[in-house]
Amino acid sequence: MNLSDIAALAQPGDRKVLLLVLDGLGGLPAALGGRTELETARTPNLDALVGLGGCGLHTPVASGITPGSGPGHLSLFGYDPLRYQIGRGVLSALGIGFDLRPGDIAVRGNLCTVDSNGVVIDRRAGRISTEEARPVCDLLSRIQVPGAEALVEQVKEHRFLLVLRPNASSTADVMDTDTGLTGVPPRPIAARSEAAMPAADAARDWVERAAHVLGGQTPANMVLLRGFGSLPEWPRFPEVFQMRSLAIAAYPMYLGVARLVGMEAVQVEDSLEALAEELERQADDYDFFFLHVKGTDKAGEDGDFDRKVSVIESVDAVVPRLVDAVGGVTLVTGDHSTPATMASHSWHPVPFLLSGGPARASAGASFGESECARGSLGHVKGWELLPLAAARAGRLAKYGA
Repeated sequence: MNLSDIAALAQPGDRKVLLLVLDGLGGLPAALGGRTELETARTPNLDALVGLGGCGLHTPVASGITPGSGPGHLSLFGYDPLRYQIGRGVLSALGIGFDLRPGDIAVRGNLCTVDSNGVVIDRRAGRISTEEARPVCDLLSRIQVPGAEALVEQVKEHRFLLVLRPNASSTADVMDTDTGLTGVPPRPIAARSEAAMPAADAARDWVERAAHVLGGQTPANMVLLRGFGSLPEWPRFPEVFQMRSLAIAAYPMYLGVARLVGMEAVQVEDSLEALAEELERQADDYDFFFLHVKGTDKAGEDGDFDRKVSVIESVDAVVPRLVDAVGGVTLVTGDHSTPATMASHSWHPVPFLLSGGPARASAGASFGESECARGSLGHVKGWELLPLAAARAGRLAKYGA
């Protein structure tokens, strides 16, 4: 079923929907036969929601495919990420409120560290702070190239946005320089098609100048680029699901993917208290709420099993407050798995729970990968979750006579 089919069935309803995303929630045991981070965490409140509603597993993109955060979140919003593809640069631009125009080529950038041979030794420049990164981004913002106007905006920590406005019309079909690996040099800029040559040429010139400008910096002495993209024309979430929609997050990228599909978005401080307070302030004014928690993914990517457990437990403690604020249907999951044992995103199915509305109770169940594999809601595609939540909220009409 595609988005136009959902839109034909969508109807107003009284129940609201809360989508709580613990970024990178899925995990793996630290030892063979052990428990994952979610199964290790003490989560009485999440367990109670499973008991009231049910749980299962979802595949964000396709079996064996490791999703980025953009495709993972689009899937959770009901958009098949194999059909609706977007460069991460567009999400970064929209996340910080950049005035992205038709024809612009937006690129997500990382400040990184390379050795004397140009080999990447840290893809995030030691997770440089936003304050430390500011003067580095100021240097990058002064770079101009012959084939395009180049605009740079700081995003957060090691992340920045590069927007190219080529002098000639261009597509964004350009390969990333970021291989996702350390121990290798950045990949050379290359166009995947003739139509992308103007953007590729401008990006190549810009990277060469960036390497020269940052040569004496520590720890951020080089850049990595990924997610070349341009603005698409897609169905808008509020019209498809007939729900006034609000995203609340600390990191611009997640605000960007929400804005891309037509949600309103509010940036808050990176704390659970800030998320809860903003939700409580806005609860009467919207039908759908997307809340994003980054800490689970950061701990997973850092390979810190215990810290990821701690973040999950902290979220569990605030769950009753979030559920009470919305008072309708609650969907809790992740956009992908980030097992601490792998210290990276992975292809493993992601646990989810759905509580509220008409449901079969799952007494005694708990929220974890093993229980979700046996859960009453089965193993579904990620983009099927939002229709399930909308149905629980009474917001989808009967299909056919």
